[in-house]
Amino acid sequence: MSTSLAIRPFDVFAQLPHTPASDVKRLGWRGLMKTVRSNGKTVVTNHNEPEAVILSTEEYADLMQLAQQSSANTESALVALRQRFDERLAALQAPDAGERLRAVMRAPAQLKGKVRAGASH
Repeated sequence: MSTSLAIRPFDVFAQLPHTPASDVKRLGWRGLMKTVRSNGKTVVTNHNEPEAVILSTEEYADLMQLAQQSSANTESALVALRQRFDERLAALQAPDAGERLRAVMRAPAQLKGKVRAGASH
């Protein structure tokens, strides 16, 4: 399947300024850099298909900062998830954990027409 037939969930390239490869050849590196300086970025196309994205150093630095923030947010969420898991796991380490589990298993289930699952029951 060719790239032009592939369905993209969203076309991020459509929102960016485009520069045909023929213009890059005709205008050279200086002409391309003039476009990048004025727009911050440009998509180089070949037969109307995106081939490369050229970014200014400012745009690149902004993207890297966003990626680092995203990574930090993900790590923070994982730390919180680990902490919640460890707290729940600690209940199984308590001296009376076995007896509490046996008591739950011996007791009849009283659902009263509702499904009980997870920590919120």
